[in-house]
Amino acid sequence: MSGREITPRSTPEITPSLEELEAQERRLVFPQFSYYDAWALGSLLVDLARESQAPVAIDIHRAGQQLFHAAMPGSTPDNDAWIARKRRVVERYGAASYLVGARFRAKGTTFEESSRLDPDTYAAHGGSFPINVEGVGVIGAVTVSGLPQLEDHRFVVGALEQFLSE
Repeated sequence: MSGREITPRSTPEITPSLEELEAQERRLVFPQFSYYDAWALGSLLVDLARESQAPVAIDIHRAGQQLFHAAMPGSTPDNDAWIARKRRVVERYGAASYLVGARFRAKGTTFEESSRLDPDTYAAHGGSFPINVEGVGVIGAVTVSGLPQLEDHRFVVGALEQFLSE
């Protein structure tokens, strides 16, 4: 995240494929997800943001309740609005906001053009990932906003990979 150039959307060798994005969702499943898990995951995201000086806002919701929120230096109130819009995509589609947008792009269109949803309410941009509990399904979302969309997505996925491996 720090020191790397932003990847253009049109670079296929760097942009993850639908298969890669779907594999992330199959792999990143929680055995359970408690209030304490939300705090631990949120704290990990804050630590990672602090280490990389990422100007992000971080949010974790479960079943309609905000369990964690933090704003890092450089984030703005706009990041909170983006968090809400990206999280609504996860809640509606049960999939990562970046994956939802990628599925529309794979069909030769965009989420904004074809979803028939208000873009002021929904944003299929990277950074919100479903909290999927084994045997239960999607119960919430962990969301980051402040970096370009692919970097937001990678930031969340990296934190989830680390959290679930511990």
